[in-house]
Amino acid sequence: MTPAVSVALPTGTVSVPLIWNHADDPEACVVLAHGAGAGPEHPFLDGFAARCASTGLTVVRFPFPYVVAGRRLPGPAAHAVATWRTVFEAVRGTASGLSIIAAGKSYGGRMASVAAAEGAISPDGLVYLGYPLHPPGRPDRPRTEHLPLVEQPQLFVSGTRDPFVDPLTDLEAAVAACQDAQLQWVEGGRHSFETAGGPRDASVVGAGITDLARAWISARSRW
Repeated sequence: MTPAVSVALPTGTVSVPLIWNHADDPEACVVLAHGAGAGPEHPFLDGFAARCASTGLTVVRFPFPYVVAGRRLPGPAAHAVATWRTVFEAVRGTASGLSIIAAGKSYGGRMASVAAAEGAISPDGLVYLGYPLHPPGRPDRPRTEHLPLVEQPQLFVSGTRDPFVDPLTDLEAAVAACQDAQLQWVEGGRHSFETAGGPRDASVVGAGITDLARAWISARSRW
């Protein structure tokens, strides 16, 4: 499998490594992007990817160029879209006719939605794990204008105590405005789906979120 891809940016070419979790008999392939504050090997994504692979979904993770460069803050959105395009095309060329789902935690999911809205990627569906609807405490700054332009099915998985989607009715309205979208609430979940009295291990939490999205992904597979 492809170990890395070269992403051409206005600032130069960046080598972006790909992390594969292979399913034995894959039903589909999930391309999974990380959140703004953590790279692709965060325990939450480790747990999500491992659970996917054990249930028949191959997963490909990758870092955005700012992580490769050792920076903490995301670069321009165009850089993230270019990375999504390059990674998606590489995976599509390797995935042997499998359905491809574009997924991401927070920022990574939002950048997947932007890439899909712009036509840079054409997945069989998109899964957002904690979509950052707006900055915490700033519902007046929604990040939703592009969502109705996404033609592919979309699944929003969000916690009911996530400050990025408070008030919850704003996310419900954003989902309703999409062409084809569903919303799965995690009762009591915060932005990383941690809940009061729930497991503290982020990898366990990530594995649990996989189970919520699994049936939706399976319905969009060509297996």
